[in-house]
Amino acid sequence: MEIMVDFPGGARVDAHLDSFTIHTDQPPQDGGEGSAPTPFAIFLASIATCVGIYVLKFCRQRGLNTDGLHVIQRTHNNTVTGMGQRVELEIELPKDFPDKYRSAILNAAELCTVKKHLQNPPTFEIMTK
Repeated sequence: MEIMVDFPGGARVDAHLDSFTIHTDQPPQDGGEGSAPTPFAIFLASIATCVGIYVLKFCRQRGLNTDGLHVIQRTHNNTVTGMGQRVELEIELPKDFPDKYRSAILNAAELCTVKKHLQNPPTFEIMTK
């Protein structure tokens, strides 16, 4: 996959992939306008949405109700480094969710490819052209 990044002005940085554009900005206190999420917020959202697609797929494959189904992500940072130390992902299940599927939906959430990449990170090579 190739992603091209450009700089449309201010602290905005946009990523273009296929026919999509992902807009980012910085908050005003960091020199931006707050017109879009920060790149790091999008990174964190990619974890929750990835888990979400696996949870949704699990329910749809079994014809289960998804009304009230949510994934809530909480990130806890190291107090010294400020870096993410623990990510909690809580799956709020619909009231009528069958007990027999509770452990299975957790297994489905574990399949998230974003989470798997964090657990076994790629190497990075940064260069100029």
